[in-house]
Amino acid sequence: MQVENVDILIAGAGPAGAVAAGMLRKQGRQVLILEREQFPRFSIGESLLPQSMQYIEEAGMLRDVVEAGFQYKNGAAFVRGDKYTHFDFREKFSEGWGTTYQVQRARFDKVLADAAERMGAEIRYRHEVTAIDVEGDRPLITVRNPDGHEYHVSAGFVLDASGFGRLLPRLLKLDEPSSFPARGAIFTHVQDNVPPGGFDREKIRITVHPEHVDVWYWTIPFSDGRCSLGVVAKQEFLAQYTGSETERLRALVNEDPALSLLLKDATWDTPARQIVGYSANVKSLWGNRFALLGNAGEFLDPVFSSGVTIAFKSASLATACLEREARGEMVDWERDYAEALKAGVNTFRAFVEAWYAGSFQKLIFHPNQTDVVRRMISSILAGYAWDRTNPYVARTERRLGVLEEIIEL
Repeated sequence: MQVENVDILIAGAGPAGAVAAGMLRKQGRQVLILEREQFPRFSIGESLLPQSMQYIEEAGMLRDVVEAGFQYKNGAAFVRGDKYTHFDFREKFSEGWGTTYQVQRARFDKVLADAAERMGAEIRYRHEVTAIDVEGDRPLITVRNPDGHEYHVSAGFVLDASGFGRLLPRLLKLDEPSSFPARGAIFTHVQDNVPPGGFDREKIRITVHPEHVDVWYWTIPFSDGRCSLGVVAKQEFLAQYTGSETERLRALVNEDPALSLLLKDATWDTPARQIVGYSANVKSLWGNRFALLGNAGEFLDPVFSSGVTIAFKSASLATACLEREARGEMVDWERDYAEALKAGVNTFRAFVEAWYAGSFQKLIFHPNQTDVVRRMISSILAGYAWDRTNPYVARTERRLGVLEEIIEL
């Protein structure tokens, strides 16, 4: 069988793969993207963080995203019962973007993929990687085309941007159990029919269940009058609800009076879906001539919308390592890629754990917050989890612990 040779092969044309391709094309590298599905296709994770705009700009795709007309976003609102608070991401500790977008991922991912093609990357849709051999000097990839025929590709380096498909972790047995409890999400898109002024469409709205501190809902407004709506809880909690996914989600929404009132006129025109056990981890984020990007490596939890930002950060770090290698420099992939990426991921992890424990909720709903602490917290919520000048990044768990003690007193 004839073997095709490429410089860089990327598995997956989603946000991590497309942005990595843009960054690599700016380096002058040859890039082949193999995507199992046909775009546009539905995906969850619609609320971006401002930090992600830096990487979109770095990839040369900023104009494509800005001109697409997505819903402007400047912050996050949190609701529990009669308590309401919000963070404006422009009022933050860290330098950088303070605004971003809330996006229908089917269209957003297509915008980025089209931009990657515009910049010279080749994308082959409906081409599925079925096997990979990373024992030699160059990874050898087996691919099945839409007609069912297989062919081989030899790559100088492979970036796994397959997201929840987790291609290389499956093929190379890199999976490890996540430290988070098994949670699930039920979600859909609705025509919300909320009248003007009904709620702030420039912010994601996070609603905490009135009785269960570890159950929460997202409401993400889009620019066309629709919104993404979902609920997250442990699997055993969701299992109590019967019927179709739409019926289960509507029953859960009706348990929160404010959210139910907000969506009282909504048109439920899209069947709801469910994902379970989405948190994941791996033994290593890199290996012999390959690296894992974004969700292919580790996924924490959707509560702070960190997934796409982590995906973009991983693309930026990995392509920077590849650029240094191309210049003949020695790259320590564990230090320069894995540890550098995990530094911010671990910051997000601490905040996610504090959210489900209830301590972070006590903090954000506390009536006597100082402006300096709010700005530092706002930076984390805006995605700046790698800014070590922020004390809540440099000493995350210690700072959160001190605040919890102060609140208890």
